[in-house]
Amino acid sequence: MLPCVTTAYDFAKTTVTLPVGVRDLLPGDLPACTWSGSATHLRHVERELARAAAGEVDYLAVCTPVDLPVAIGGIDYQVSEGAGTLWQLAVLPALQSCGLGTLLVRAAEQRIRDRGLRSAELAVEEDNPRARALYERLGYVAYGREPDAWDEEGPDGSVRRHETMCVLMRKDL
Repeated sequence: MLPCVTTAYDFAKTTVTLPVGVRDLLPGDLPACTWSGSATHLRHVERELARAAAGEVDYLAVCTPVDLPVAIGGIDYQVSEGAGTLWQLAVLPALQSCGLGTLLVRAAEQRIRDRGLRSAELAVEEDNPRARALYERLGYVAYGREPDAWDEEGPDGSVRRHETMCVLMRKDL
């Protein structure tokens, strides 16, 4: 594990410092990633890991010293010519706003640069201003919008189609 960032948490005036590192997400990590989404979502991530083995995508994990993923996200190299497209970015809810999302995005950008590409793209739902503000702080600029949809599993196991409008953002690397 590469030491990349130290994240501090302040609970009742107590600070805990936790070093984390970034590595590829592995199929064996999926049982520890239930916080990131439903069983339907994790099956989709599992399929994307097969694409990672073929070199079409990278799927990253920010991990604790005991190697548990606390943030995950993918980079798809097949979506846009000359760019890596970040998607499925998620941080363990209890650890949001601790710098893990920033670390994940920066590691993804480095992977994109390592492939010789010069831009990163992503789409963020219009009703997610917190994520959009993070991407803007990291240098992403809106250039358009488009509808998106995906299957979403409810607590009862039923699957429904989630439809949304996304802001398209880009950053030159």
